[in-house]
Amino acid sequence: MQTMARAAVAALFLFTAGFPPDACGSGEGDGANLLHRVAEKYSTVTTLSATFRQEVPLQDVGIVRKASGQVYFRRPLRMRWDYRTPGEQLFLADGRYFYFRPPDSPRVFRRRIDEGGLGGKIPLLLLFGKGDITEYFRVEEEKPLPGGKETLLRLVPKGDGAPEVRRVDLVVDDTDLTIRQVHLYDRLGGANHLYLDDIVVNPTLPPDLFRYREAQGVEVVDG
Repeated sequence: MQTMARAAVAALFLFTAGFPPDACGSGEGDGANLLHRVAEKYSTVTTLSATFRQEVPLQDVGIVRKASGQVYFRRPLRMRWDYRTPGEQLFLADGRYFYFRPPDSPRVFRRRIDEGGLGGKIPLLLLFGKGDITEYFRVEEEKPLPGGKETLLRLVPKGDGAPEVRRVDLVVDDTDLTIRQVHLYDRLGGANHLYLDDIVVNPTLPPDLFRYREAQGVEVVDG
């Protein structure tokens, strides 16, 4: 479950990130100001849906694991990742528990969401809006991308507030400030690349979309 959880929370970790109104003053650089504007946009979002592609390089074997599907978010503490390729799998947070069902598995793994422990789990903390991203990260580089429509923001941790993360690269749409790509690099040399398309802000989502429904012959295992 840990690998799936890290993959899921890497995308849109700014979805409900908290920013104080004066987090980026007029004296900040352009990159910090852009990050603040993005966060302000997402702070007003209550639901979101998108298609995604994911690429996770496996260093030991020299291949890239690829997957794709649909993702949904609802405040607070709810998200759903429906993986379609290369095999169907589910990652779900219903406000109380995380659920993960691997492809063709007779088991679903369940773990309680520990809100009190989110502060030490970057970027999980930021995904669920339990902290201020500027408290943990700073903008190291801002780079306009070819085509003039997107900007890359390179974020690096401040001090030891995000011990597992080496850096996070965000690709932001210059027009509507949506996050189109998230690239997460950990301190062990691992990487997780997520690409978001067909983004819909504040869609109407049925409440039971974030409810786990028990299936016959599928065992729920805690841990």
